[in-house]
Formats: sequence, C-alpha cells, structure tokens
Amino acid sequence: MLNFIARPMVRVVDRYLPDPYIFVIILTVVVMAAAMLFEGQSPMAVAAMWGDGFWALLQFAMQMVLVLVTGYMMASTPLVRKGLAKLAGLASSAGGAILLVSVVSLAASWINWGFGLVVGALFAKEIAKQVRVDYRLLIASAYSGFIVWHGGLAGSVPLAIATAGHPFEAQIGVIGTSQTIFSFFNLAIVVALFIVVPLVNRMMLPSEADSVFVDPALLEEKEVKQPEVMTPAERLQNSMILTGLIGLAGIAYLVQYFLGGGTLTLNIVNFLFLIVAIILHGTPRNLLAALEEGVKGASGIVIQFPFYAGIMAIMVQSGLAASVSEWLVSLATPGSFPFFAFISAGIVNFFVPSGGGQWAVQAPVILPAAEALGVDAARAAMAVAWGDAWTNMVQPFWALPILGIAGLKAKDIMGFCTLHLILSGAIIALGLTVL
Repeated sequence: MLNFIARPMVRVVDRYLPDPYIFVIILTVVVMAAAMLFEGQSPMAVAAMWGDGFWALLQFAMQMVLVLVTGYMMASTPLVRKGLAKLAGLASSAGGAILLVSVVSLAASWINWGFGLVVGALFAKEIAKQVRVDYRLLIASAYSGFIVWHGGLAGSVPLAIATAGHPFEAQIGVIGTSQTIFSFFNLAIVVALFIVVPLVNRMMLPSEADSVFVDPALLEEKEVKQPEVMTPAERLQNSMILTGLIGLAGIAYLVQYFLGGGTLTLNIVNFLFLIVAIILHGTPRNLLAALEEGVKGASGIVIQFPFYAGIMAIMVQSGLAASVSEWLVSLATPGSFPFFAFISAGIVNFFVPSGGGQWAVQAPVILPAAEALGVDAARAAMAVAWGDAWTNMVQPFWALPILGIAGLKAKDIMGFCTLHLILSGAIIALGLTVL
C-alpha cells in the first residue's frame, strides 16, 4: 500500500522539484515579496536586509563542509571501511538493508545530528556495495533518521533552555532535560518514530523493475599508490611520525574535554572525525587523497548556505517570521496550542532552517502565548523543536551533506521523504497534544 502511494510522489518530485540551488532562489524571491506585501517593507529595505545577512552563516557553512569532509575522510580509512562492511554484512536482502540503514541513522541522529547525517550516508554507501537495493530509497532511509534529532541528546532548543543564562530565563527559568528530552511525551514520540520510520521505508521498497541501482564499483575508494623512490618532501608526506604527533595531541585534548564534562557539539564531532581520520590514514599523503575526494560533494553547501542566511535575515528583521507564528498561535486553545506551535515551527523552518535561529525568532511569540493559555513551557518549546525537525524531510538545506556524500540530487530522495513528512507529522502532533 505504501509503495503504491510512494510511487506517484517519487514521480511528481522527480518531475517538478528543481535543484536545491533553484529552490533557494525561489524561496528568496517569495520571502522578499512577502516582506513587502505583508510587512510593508520597501524594496530597498528588503534588499538591505538580504545583503546584510547574506554572510551570517559563514561559520556554520564551514562547519557543515567539515561535517561532510571529515566524515568522508574518516570513513575512507581501511579500519572504518572494514567495520562498516562487517556491519553492512548483517543485511542479506534489500528489505533488510533498508531496515538496517534506517535504524542506524535514527540512533546516530538521536545522539548527535551531525554524527547522524554522516554515519547514515556512509553506512548506506557501504551497504550499496554489498546488497542490490534501490539506491534512492537507501539514501532516503539514511536521511529519514534525521527526523528525531531535535528530540535527541543534541537538540538545540531543549539544551538552550536547560542552560543557565539563556535569553528567556527570566520568563521561564531553567528547564532541565528531564522535562524535555527525557519527558514521557518526547520519549514516546521518539520510540514511535524508531518503529514507524524503518517500517515505512521497508514498505516503500520498489519492485525490481521500478528500482534504481548503483554500480558498486562507482562507490569504491581510490587507492593511493606510493612512489618507489621518494624525495625528502615525499618522505614527509608519507611520514607516520608527523601523523602520530598530531594524533596524540588530538587524543589528549579530547580526553581532557570529555573528562571535564564536555558534550558532543558540532565542532567536537568534526574534531573527533578529523583526528580519527588522521590517525587511521597513517600518513598525510593518504589523508590528503581522501580529502580531495571528500571535498567534491561540498559544492552545494558552499553556494546555497549564504542564500539561506539572507532569507533568515529577511524573515527575522522584517517581522515576517513573528507574523506567521502570531497568526497560527492566535488560532490556538490551551488543548490545541502545542499543535499550532508545531505547525508554525514547521512552516518557519522552510525559511529559517536552523534550530537555534528559529527558537530565537519564535520564542518571543510562543512563550508569552503559552503562559497566557496556561500551557507548560517545556511542551511549548518541544513543539517548536519538533516542528523544526519535521519539515526537514522536504527541506533540501539539511539534505545537502548526505546528498554530497551519496552523489545524488534532492529530487532523488524527496519523493520518499514526503511520505515521512505526512506520517511523522501525525505521530508528532498526537504525541504533543494527547500524551
């Protein structure tokens, strides 16, 4: 039944969804027009907002490039490849491959969203070398696990309000993760998605005739050939001593960091991936060869993230994001408030695809409304968090790293992910409003 429903979605998306670059250009034009029509902003004011905010995500863009590149370098080491190959060997059929990728991606994304994006994609590629399975659905399954990230250990909204000194502490105080990440309603949503997402992916498996396969040979890593006679410079490039020194320094820092109570942040994930890659590649030459291959998939991030930064600036500075939130929240009752907060966050996420940035925009609207209606602030915050995660299923922004690793386009996976948008939306809404 789900395969029957998914097929037309895949065809429609394949036909009409443009390249993510075109998608972000269209979003830019739509937001510019909306800011002028609904917020009364002048064309020059909108252009100034856009231009001033265009480079606001440079640090984050670099972090995302490094998520892709360092993850690729780590996964291309012989030891990690053998480990992934052994784990991939647990899947003996196409259906088993889809289920296994889904579960691994869900678990990794719940631990840390950056970790989940990279591990899911790299594991899916390894499985594709061993099992004949629709490659589009395999990568879509890896991306579908991303749905749980904001209800997991690295969720930016629950971690923000659990930190003393956060911007809204005077209003709601410090809300511990026992009321958000580890609350009954949130864990119930996570468990439900851990069950439903793999099963839905399995039931969307196309027939042999409708499947799109990838040649396993195209997924193999290039071997680095060592020169027989080396110059002094080449000896340095093949020096394991230099690698060992940097590796030891990196390990020392990580041990000190985690013993001091540090947690997995995006920078730490990237640092961890890089140090592991440096150590396991053995020589700088091998590492640089992996870097050269890994960086090829980062082009989409480099060109598109500045446009999203510009969109975010218009949404925030023009008041458009607040207006969308206010309008939806105005329709709410105490019982339906979490649902409308969830929907508003899902809509805003198309234009402000950053959990922390979205919370900064919506919290000034959501929190006073929740207080006026007598709605628990922790539940209201998690409604925004889940809304942010929910529409990522059809928002190409977060799919760019996984698509870069897999070598696919957004339209190849978004048809499958559209069904997840519908089903996960129903599960999350029920969990937020009923439990």
